[in-house]
Amino acid sequence: MDVQEFLIDEESTMLEAMALLDKLAKKVLFVVKDNRFAAAITDGDIRRWILKKGSLNAKVKDMANYSPKYIYEKDKQMVKDYMRKHSIEALPVLNEEEEIVSIVFWNDEKVERGGKLEAPIVMMAGGLGTRLYPYTKILPKPLIPIGEIPVAEHIINRFNQYGSNQFYLIVNHKKNMIKAYFNEIEKKYDVYYADEELPLGTGGGLSLLKGEIDSTFILTNCDIIIEEDYEKIYDYHQKENNLITMVCSLKNIKIPYGVIEISEVGEIEEMKEKPEFSFFANTGMYVVEPRVINELENDTAIGFPDIIEKYKQSGEKIGVYPISENAWLDMGQLDEMENMRRRLERDE
Repeated sequence: MDVQEFLIDEESTMLEAMALLDKLAKKVLFVVKDNRFAAAITDGDIRRWILKKGSLNAKVKDMANYSPKYIYEKDKQMVKDYMRKHSIEALPVLNEEEEIVSIVFWNDEKVERGGKLEAPIVMMAGGLGTRLYPYTKILPKPLIPIGEIPVAEHIINRFNQYGSNQFYLIVNHKKNMIKAYFNEIEKKYDVYYADEELPLGTGGGLSLLKGEIDSTFILTNCDIIIEEDYEKIYDYHQKENNLITMVCSLKNIKIPYGVIEISEVGEIEEMKEKPEFSFFANTGMYVVEPRVINELENDTAIGFPDIIEKYKQSGEKIGVYPISENAWLDMGQLDEMENMRRRLERDE
């Protein structure tokens, strides 16, 4: 491991820090001043900044922890005990000059996740999948294979690794194929089905679960994978006492043209060559309180974003859990399917 890969300048932007965290697939970077260890910045520091300030233009120095934990090289034999005591996932090891000589990472394999997430999972699995035509002319979208198993099974397996074992699939298009598949495979979880007779949108189908779910649940589309700690997302929702928490992903989009702004008198006011825009996008995953199901009208089509807007207008607490761009895999479009396959094969 090259320590230099984990170093970042305090004048670097938050977006640069997020990109580096994505690249390294770790949760922490370290700031060095005059070769001496000065600060640490984690994905949690960035998330808290976004939720508090909402600004994407911040610098590392605005959110870094300048009182970080560390251990000296002479005490390295105690590093695991120190990390366990302070619940630290990564710890820099310093020499007497306070230079980072190595970094110790806690073993974060899947078996150590604890399996504490017992929330029911609801998957919207009834859409026509028109963006994935012609695949969806033959298969329903949840059964489109990514590698050796369908995308819906990938999603279920990840939640199951965190402890969830109750899955509710709202089905419509080619629903018998979906049921046949999950009824035949060997599995360590239960799958229940809610049949849409008519398309009810990404939210209306929840009304079919009245009387079935009476606890906080996670709602997900059937074509996305969120590579985050689901337990942390769930705990954040509970801590904030939100009615709904939307998982949002950073998106950076570069416009491939020169963009022109025109003044009120028809002249060029400003020219920007291939500008880049950063914003947060709805991933299609939410943590939801059960009363949302009970308050839905029966047999009424509505999108879940419209449900959110209705509650927002009435003053209910709607929260956001931000994640990095690389943590959201979306198979909704053909050009993203191959990217998802490569990522899953690498990780699994």
